[in-house]
Amino acid sequence: MRMETQGKVITCKAAVAWGAGEALVMEDVKVDLPQRLEVRLRILFTSICHTDLSAWKGENGAQQAYPRILGHEAAGIVESVGEGVKDMKAGDHVLPIFTGECGDCRVCKREGANLCERFRVDPMKKVMVGDGRTRFFTSKDNKPIYHFLNTSTFSEYTVVDSACVVKVDPRFPLEKMSLLSCGVSTGVGAAWNVADIQPGSTVAVFGLGAVGLAVAEGARARGASKIIGIDVNPDKFPLGREAGISEFINPKQSDKTVHERVMEITGGGGVEYSFECAGSIEALREAFLSTNSGVGMTVLLGVHASPKLLPIHPMELFEGRSITASVFGGFKPKTQLPLLFTQCLRGMLNLDLFISHQLPFKDINEAMQLLHQGKALRCLLRL
Repeated sequence: MRMETQGKVITCKAAVAWGAGEALVMEDVKVDLPQRLEVRLRILFTSICHTDLSAWKGENGAQQAYPRILGHEAAGIVESVGEGVKDMKAGDHVLPIFTGECGDCRVCKREGANLCERFRVDPMKKVMVGDGRTRFFTSKDNKPIYHFLNTSTFSEYTVVDSACVVKVDPRFPLEKMSLLSCGVSTGVGAAWNVADIQPGSTVAVFGLGAVGLAVAEGARARGASKIIGIDVNPDKFPLGREAGISEFINPKQSDKTVHERVMEITGGGGVEYSFECAGSIEALREAFLSTNSGVGMTVLLGVHASPKLLPIHPMELFEGRSITASVFGGFKPKTQLPLLFTQCLRGMLNLDLFISHQLPFKDINEAMQLLHQGKALRCLLRL
């Protein structure tokens, strides 16, 4: 398949971040040709997750490169490929992934590890790996616009390292598959790959945003006997029930600590697995204390902008509880995501649950505000 744009610089619409906390501006931008081992994509669907929101607000050091094109949860088709790309071609349905898999480094070759040495997630990265240059430019004066998280999907076209692109079977609906490029995969993978939840287990999920609900979906699919959801917003509880959560705790409406309530619900033993998806040090402490003192595991998924350190005394780890963190649910994107795609096609996970709004691309600032105000799980933007 050959497209009319192949071999040419493309001018298209992109939502450009000119400064921290400023409204994104819909601009005409130039998108350069893909270079060696790069792929140029036409983005069809993108959505906003809290990592984009954090970068937009200027947290975690992401404010150091402006102007910038944010976005990393998306789906699209390959427009053209650069020299050396063998595993995809123009017209292929794909997901851009914010943390890549080169297949050659010691991390990629090691089972159970997924932070590729060359293409791992890096919020400070602003240019392409191959030549240290950007592929975006302003249409008026040809000034550089910087990249974000290996992907930059708030643009009708983007250039991505081929190590950060995963093919999708064309039978799969891309609007739903876009959720698997970040949030849903992160939560489900934390339940399956990192915690390895066993049938009959008890689980507590702290923070019922898209990632937290994905954890619950993963736990339900694994046969957890009890899933407890914790959130200060009770409006999230109905969706939690759809994801398999049977018990809910609102910390603002309890005269006891959350871990005390979890102990009551579990008959005093605590849960075997807890997941911190709120980005709160206080929630992390409660999640840790909510686990069973003999076998409990806490998995950290929330983005923490606070400079505070872990609220755990080293001696507490000798009580049989453990704590770990998960990036992209422990998935190796190229080698492991295709199986997850197939499982979704078979109905193992309910992806419809996560799409709370659908908006045209031009309304991206409205989508940002909906997420910022806690009124949305995922706003699916159609480009």
